[in-house]
Amino acid sequence: MHQVTTHQVTTHQVTMSPFADAPPILSVNNIEVIYDHVILVLKGVSLTVPQGGIVAILGANGAGKSTTLKSISNLVKSERGELTKGSIEFAGERVDMLMPNDLVRRGCIQVMEGRHCFGHLTIEENLLTGAFTRREGRAVIAQELERIYHYFPRLKERRTSLAGYTSGGEQQMCAVGRAMMSKPRMILLDEPSMGLAPQIVEEIFTIVRDLNEKEKVSFLLAEQNTNIALRYAHWGYILENGRIVLDGDAAALRDNEDVKEFYLGVAGDNRKSFRDVKHYKRRKRWLA
Repeated sequence: MHQVTTHQVTTHQVTMSPFADAPPILSVNNIEVIYDHVILVLKGVSLTVPQGGIVAILGANGAGKSTTLKSISNLVKSERGELTKGSIEFAGERVDMLMPNDLVRRGCIQVMEGRHCFGHLTIEENLLTGAFTRREGRAVIAQELERIYHYFPRLKERRTSLAGYTSGGEQQMCAVGRAMMSKPRMILLDEPSMGLAPQIVEEIFTIVRDLNEKEKVSFLLAEQNTNIALRYAHWGYILENGRIVLDGDAAALRDNEDVKEFYLGVAGDNRKSFRDVKHYKRRKRWLA
């Protein structure tokens, strides 16, 4: 039976996922993040990613999706942010005090928003930079490269092209492929659909699903395109103003009338806020 769960935002409790029998590879426990010592961006966010799952963080621009990913990867400090409350565990160990490169070595890597590639390097050189933490010989790395090309045949065609002169879709594929070269257990994927044509977005999400199913890589992805995210994810969390206001099975969220209204383009021009829906107030689902 599909589940959709709403929460009192100040005491959000993580809901059982469809992967209840799988141990969580990631646990985010009631975290708060402050920027510049004064701006509270995340407020009591809790979520889990089960081993082998695809979990989506959904919400409008500015909801806190990217900040959540950067808090997990420990990159928030580079933007004058600070985790001031809560804890983050990866593979059963607390990691919120680690350096970002230590987390990469443990198998958790982030693909940043905006398709960050080294524009002056070729596609293949970009991919090889993803293997910098690995200690295997050249033969093993070469095999890994061919494995990546199997999932991204377009990259193999453009392997000698400078990344800066490739298309946005090819750069996004390069960024994901580079992350895969580190042989991760989990990838944090930030806005993979941003600025891309629908056909390319579909292709990238199909590759994400293949990597999840065939390589057993877990994914936590932040995405504004709720429609496609909920088609490929197993579980979803909806963020608004730095708080999780709803979570549930992806299929159930797709069918939820209020999610349709506010995130699938069904609402009219007079909508205000997901938390302000009278429908939810009548059922006392939100706090004021």
